[in-house]
Amino acid sequence: MLFLIIVFGLIGLAVGGPVGLLVGGGLGWWLGRSIKRRLNVARMRIQEGFLESIFSVMGCLCQADGKVTEGELDIAEKLFDQMRLQGEQRDKSRAAFERGRADDFDLDAELASVNRLTRHQPVMRQVFLQVQLSAIAADGVLHDAEQEMILRVARGVGCSEAEVQQIEAMLHGAAANSQGASEEALKDAYRVLGVSEDASDAEIKKAYRRLMSQNHPDKLAGKGLPESMREVAQARTSEISNAYDRIREARG
Repeated sequence: MLFLIIVFGLIGLAVGGPVGLLVGGGLGWWLGRSIKRRLNVARMRIQEGFLESIFSVMGCLCQADGKVTEGELDIAEKLFDQMRLQGEQRDKSRAAFERGRADDFDLDAELASVNRLTRHQPVMRQVFLQVQLSAIAADGVLHDAEQEMILRVARGVGCSEAEVQQIEAMLHGAAANSQGASEEALKDAYRVLGVSEDASDAEIKKAYRRLMSQNHPDKLAGKGLPESMREVAQARTSEISNAYDRIREARG
């Protein structure tokens, strides 16, 4: 906004002297506020669409094996609590979940919408997919139908199979934090950072720093991640940090 005030003020000064300076500065201030207001409205629409898509797709995925378990319903409710969704926003999220369970739910169209919302923002897509994986794994079993469906979702929103494996590794890591650096946990740590087990220490550190930067909650919020999902983003950075620490510990 300050930039616009200065630019229009200087133009006004050149055209109309001191009076023009005041008029031009005022015009720049008004234009800056107008642009900021429109950007805020656009960001809110993205956030609302993102949340509704999360829960509608979740409802569809939980229905993939033919039934929605109590554990899967609990996950949805826990997410409502974690995201501090209240009142109308919580009702909309519940309605979206039920919409996803309906027989006529168009999953491909919903995924195409998510793809548009998260275009050029791979971490946003990964957050979306991570929430879906955590929901369908709530009963402790990933059924074949659910596995096929999550891959379909990943492809639909533009994630690669490697990204799916990375997110699965994060979920495994969260479950294994109390079990120390087992061989499988260590393999998951490498998958989380997206590096091979024979990568150099420098390559591992570089991958860690890149992921921490990309997944910073404030940076994701600026790209449209709802503020209510800040804890989800923080959990991602926590798992990235845990994976890095696990590898460092294993390497001595």
